[in-house]
Amino acid sequence: MTNRSGFGSTRKLPSGRWQARYTTPDGTRRVTAPVTFDTKLDAETWLSTVRADLVRGAWMPPDSDTTFGQYSAEWLDQRSLKPRTREHYRHLLAAHILPTFGSTPLRRLTPAQVRAWYARLDPTAPTARAHAYALLKGICTTAVSDDHLPANPCRIRGAGQAKRASSTEPASLAELTALVEAMPKRYQLMTLLAAWCGLRFGELTELRGRDVDTKAGVIKVRRAVVRAGAATVVDTPKSGAGIRDVAIPPHLLPAVRSHILAVGAGRDGLLFPAARNPAEHMRTATLYKVFYPAREAAGRPDLRWHDLRHTGAVLAASTGATLAELMARLGHSTPGAAMRYQHAAKGRDAQIAQALSALVTGAANV
Repeated sequence: MTNRSGFGSTRKLPSGRWQARYTTPDGTRRVTAPVTFDTKLDAETWLSTVRADLVRGAWMPPDSDTTFGQYSAEWLDQRSLKPRTREHYRHLLAAHILPTFGSTPLRRLTPAQVRAWYARLDPTAPTARAHAYALLKGICTTAVSDDHLPANPCRIRGAGQAKRASSTEPASLAELTALVEAMPKRYQLMTLLAAWCGLRFGELTELRGRDVDTKAGVIKVRRAVVRAGAATVVDTPKSGAGIRDVAIPPHLLPAVRSHILAVGAGRDGLLFPAARNPAEHMRTATLYKVFYPAREAAGRPDLRWHDLRHTGAVLAASTGATLAELMARLGHSTPGAAMRYQHAAKGRDAQIAQALSALVTGAANV
């Protein structure tokens, strides 16, 4: 016995249980409920829920059982990413996301599952936690666009943003001078450029003779080197804004010219190559062997190499550089990071107050 209503149909089976069926929106096939029901009312109720999903656009094809693992692999393959970013995403998926969601049908991901997963992530690793959540949310956003998900199950406010565990204390001029003096001679200019010009490690280690114009006092940042697994990859800088010309503070130019002559790299040679092979790129481990003792000697055992870039940014901000000027000098594509350096330079407020009083004092003496 079959009963038809406005949407779908129900029928009583020889077993006495009830079955519910409906036609897909495109009219191509009939779908049978995955379970049978005790009563006709239960079967009709199930049809009502399907119809409600259709009305609010939340209906999903019943055979769309692509797992999150399968979809995330396709998602990654279809993205144009820098090698290091791709490697980072693969690590986040393997270490944090796929163990929980890899075999889960994509359409069955729920906000409750995501909240439970996020709560289990290590809170002592806030950056990895935020990056993993942001990646999951990004993949799910695409899945919604591809009609694999009715809505994004990632709804935890602020979960994709890592809170900085500690603020970076920039090196003072005296500390920077002590650090440079404690570094071996072949690393001294590299240290100075990291600080005064705000260059990243990968930008410095790919600098070649042709990238430095000592007459104009400019470094042309066009490339950077990164490690992607076991491979060394030369690519464009971290972002589009990373391609830039950085003016060299005039007091550094003698040291720049001296280093170029000492290295003898010519136009195409590396200015800061590996110690044993001038054609190979320096590795971070090589730098750290000399940097760690030098920072101890400078009285700043907490200083990281990347903090030199922070130091240079704060120094530039202290000169009154605008946000746009800081972004251009540092190669930032968004204002957020550059604003941190402006905030760090607010210690000049007392100096500004003294200068304002000096205006009054000067006027009174006229």
